[in-house]
Amino acid sequence: MPLVGANQPQLIRSSQKDEYYQQCLRNNANEAFQTLAGKWLHWRKEIQLLSDLAYYGLTTFSGYQTLGEEYVSIIQVDPTLRRVPSRVRRGALVLLHSLFPYLLDKLLVCLENELEAGEEESQGGGIQRATVASPWSPGAWMRGWVRRALGLLTEPQRRACVPAVLALQQGLSILHRVHVALFYISGAFYHLGKRTAGVSYLRVRGVTGDDGDIRSSYRLLGVISLMQLALTLALQLNNLRQRQRARQEWRQHRNLPSRSQSVDETDSPRASRCILCLEERRHSTSTPCGHLFCWECITEWCNTKTECPLCREKFQPPRLVYLRNY
Repeated sequence: MPLVGANQPQLIRSSQKDEYYQQCLRNNANEAFQTLAGKWLHWRKEIQLLSDLAYYGLTTFSGYQTLGEEYVSIIQVDPTLRRVPSRVRRGALVLLHSLFPYLLDKLLVCLENELEAGEEESQGGGIQRATVASPWSPGAWMRGWVRRALGLLTEPQRRACVPAVLALQQGLSILHRVHVALFYISGAFYHLGKRTAGVSYLRVRGVTGDDGDIRSSYRLLGVISLMQLALTLALQLNNLRQRQRARQEWRQHRNLPSRSQSVDETDSPRASRCILCLEERRHSTSTPCGHLFCWECITEWCNTKTECPLCREKFQPPRLVYLRNY
């Protein structure tokens, strides 16, 4: 009897079983590291990475089934669906599934932290933050590489990187949701690493008969997931377009002096300044915590961070209050 492709429930159960045993291995590794070296929270992600590499190195890379694959009786095959994956393909799968997400997460975190540090230094007169990581740790090495790369950029380019990093993080989340929806529809690849490496599954034994009803149910779930994602993206794009339109309108009126500013210039010895642009505050706007900024400055700030630039209190942009006749 020819082998048939594994269906969605089998792949999901296999992944859940593997995750369970991986978590057990991580917990044991954390306990061992704590016993030998004491503090382990700082190295938590590195310990998790080594545990995952050990798990998949002893199973997938060595040519054996993982515990989850044994549990549901499925085997890995290459794109021809006739041969098991080669050692090179299995090695690429292990790196894509374990190492690549770790490096990408570290890179994005370092980028975000360095860009925030650059903004604080420019606003606070060059005060640098202390680095508590060990100089030989992976995070410190990547932080130094990112700092050198950002040092080659001009100030406008660094400012443009802030929304770019945020867009990349949101894009990765959207990519994951699209991938899961496509898995529900096609039932081929449950992980992005397996899709990239071209590794799929055949079932050795299991459900007898036609599993068309199961696949149809998951296809419906995948279509609903794609519709929900499309609706979410449409709403986000509409909100972004409205914010851009409002920002353009306020930019046109930015150079118009307000009545309160003319009174302040004549009656007060010093004019109020915006901490973001370090210029005279125009179209004063208050955050929920009571701090005042230019309307354009604080709205642009909220596009990347929904918090007060001074006290770091979290708030949503609709809670900004434009002060008329202030």
